[in-house]
Amino acid sequence: MAFIGIALLIAIGLSVIIVSDAGTLAGITQDQVGQIVPLLLILIVVAAGAFSRRIRFSEMVSSVIMWVAIFGVTITGYTYRYELGDFSSRIIGELMPGKAEVNSKNGIATFRKGFANTFTVGAKVNGAKVVMTFDTGASAVVLTGRDAMAAGIDTRRLRYSVPVQTANGMGRAANIVLQRIEVGGIVRHNIRAFVAEPGALDASLLGMSFLQTLSAYTVTRETLELRN
Repeated sequence: MAFIGIALLIAIGLSVIIVSDAGTLAGITQDQVGQIVPLLLILIVVAAGAFSRRIRFSEMVSSVIMWVAIFGVTITGYTYRYELGDFSSRIIGELMPGKAEVNSKNGIATFRKGFANTFTVGAKVNGAKVVMTFDTGASAVVLTGRDAMAAGIDTRRLRYSVPVQTANGMGRAANIVLQRIEVGGIVRHNIRAFVAEPGALDASLLGMSFLQTLSAYTVTRETLELRN
């Protein structure tokens, strides 16, 4: 087993060279040495197993291939860790649409982007649960007729006299005032809003009449952050 100890010392020595920024070793750069060391450690482990008990050559080759594959998967996962993180965030956004990560101490609510490249926001309007789309292009909060009725608004008495631009083209909406709206633990009262006429809107919008009451809101590639 002495050769295993010698091999370990060699691996440690190579690692020290990498850390100490020694430049090159026998014409091999630090990056190349960094790639060799993990493979050398794998070979040491396999060799230790081979000499501790008698195994067939084919079994030893299979072990080497397995460890190299594990090493490759690990390096690939680390290399693409940010992309994998974005992908997992989008899965969470799709499985739990509108779900906020709330930091009540700092008054921050964070939402994840879904695969449709939109931020879905879970809200409570007059106590009713409403799923909205974050939209800075909307001058105010806009509710669909169904969401307005869920929030206790009598849509039959509304006058749809305000022209609005929607994803479905030009439409009309009615002016209202929301008594209470809560998004990610952030509560506002008496917020100006619209109710879109039937068929004009597919989903309610979280617009500027709410967003402008916040101290800040930040949009990154995959997250929406609202600050009380």
